[in-house]
Amino acid sequence: MPLEASARIVSELTSRGYNAEREAVTHLASADDPQAALERVIETLPEDALVVRSDHVRTTLSASDPTSKPGAGGSEPDGEDPSASTGATVSDPTAIGGYSPVETKGSTDAERSVDPALRSLEIDGDMTGQSTGTGEYSDFVAVFRDRLERLGAKLRSRINHRPATAIQKMPGGGEVAMVGLVNDIRSTASGHWLIELEDATGTFPWLVMKDREYADLVEELLCDEVLAMEGTLADDSGIAFVDSMYFPDIPRTHEPSTADRHVQAALISDVHVGSQEFMHDAWNRFADWLHTEQAQHVEYLLIAGDMVEGVGIYPDQDEELDIVDIYDQYEAFNEYLKRVPGDIEIVMIPGNHDAVRLAEPQPGFDEELRGIMSAHDPRIVSNPSTVTLEGVSILMYHGVSLDEVIAELPEEKASYEEPHKAMYHLLKKRHVAPQFGGHTRLAPEEQDYLIMEDVPDIFHTGHVHKLGFGKYHNVLAINSGCWQSQTDFQKSVNIDPDAGYAPIVDLDTLDVTVQKFS
Repeated sequence: MPLEASARIVSELTSRGYNAEREAVTHLASADDPQAALERVIETLPEDALVVRSDHVRTTLSASDPTSKPGAGGSEPDGEDPSASTGATVSDPTAIGGYSPVETKGSTDAERSVDPALRSLEIDGDMTGQSTGTGEYSDFVAVFRDRLERLGAKLRSRINHRPATAIQKMPGGGEVAMVGLVNDIRSTASGHWLIELEDATGTFPWLVMKDREYADLVEELLCDEVLAMEGTLADDSGIAFVDSMYFPDIPRTHEPSTADRHVQAALISDVHVGSQEFMHDAWNRFADWLHTEQAQHVEYLLIAGDMVEGVGIYPDQDEELDIVDIYDQYEAFNEYLKRVPGDIEIVMIPGNHDAVRLAEPQPGFDEELRGIMSAHDPRIVSNPSTVTLEGVSILMYHGVSLDEVIAELPEEKASYEEPHKAMYHLLKKRHVAPQFGGHTRLAPEEQDYLIMEDVPDIFHTGHVHKLGFGKYHNVLAINSGCWQSQTDFQKSVNIDPDAGYAPIVDLDTLDVTVQKFS
């Protein structure tokens, strides 16, 4: 079967507004006169048809040529792989033998919902268009005051809180408690830990003795996170000895919400179109799989940032670019997005490789880029944002702060090999990027958009290019890997990416299966 025949058939069907099953294209291309066969099939299609199906092609060609036999002008050639399957090695969907249905009119091969009205998608926390920060000192004060007030409210009911200035005036030997931001962490000459907490009135030092059972919690602390401590004042009231330490944390009794029907969401990130290492074959197999019966319940696709490789992100990146213009990268990404079934709801947030500001929170893309990424009319929101799918809340955050958590915490508590465990610490702190002034750039706003005010049912991140998932206090944490094979830069920093994976979440049970396309 010549390559040109199938390519012409796909182009012709697309120009006439039709989608097609891959087998249907194979049947038409195998006919003695593919163009004539195509015309006969189109003439006999029902008026409301949007998809040319293989069974219709077979019926039409058999009726017009009674002598046709299986394998001649209409049946699937021997050895033809009909569709991508979980974990299997499949042919390149851009090649003829692995043709993936093209996107037209938002149609699809699989029936995904008996009633589209059953779907529900809500966005919360999108700060796109709401940025007010000017970089003034007062803006930074405002965002930290907001953080302390909102996260502190989750802790004050658990202790007998006193402001720093009030503690300084209390007599020695008494019991005290304080809620504040971690201002400083340092060890003493004798191996104890000194934690300085700051609130709106001032600072106060707390000593964590090295032999206490909770001393290992100090290793988990990051500057600028909100914390509560209880303890006993020294005789001179100049310091307090810590007896208890509390985090805002996710309640152990948290019961996640679930959908009322069997429906699935695909959670992916870090596509990196434009890179020479972008795995277009794996992406096409993924898109091909979404058209199959096996994926018929996948009705939502959530992309957690880094749609493109970007320009000037790291040293000598230009030597690893396949597309050197940033707008051309987004044009190419949009073409790949078109391969996804048109009836899948898509939500996207930006990442640090995308053409938005680096400081978090990151507003969604500007109007020009939104116009480029128009396939399937995706919801494009800020990083982070919470999307609620049929009652299931999913906090989407690209994940730059995971680098900081992994760098600051001991390897047994946070590592790139198990990125979901680093995510647990963000859930414990109820903040996606608590530390200011480190690797993560933070933008001052009137309020802290990075706080986890409400407990999500699912926490979805990317950025570190590693696959991992697990549950922390019944919150499902997923880092979804990437679609980019190892770059020279990643080799230099010893990152071996998990590429070509698509975690699929059952929204009615919060069970996870991982589809592999690499």
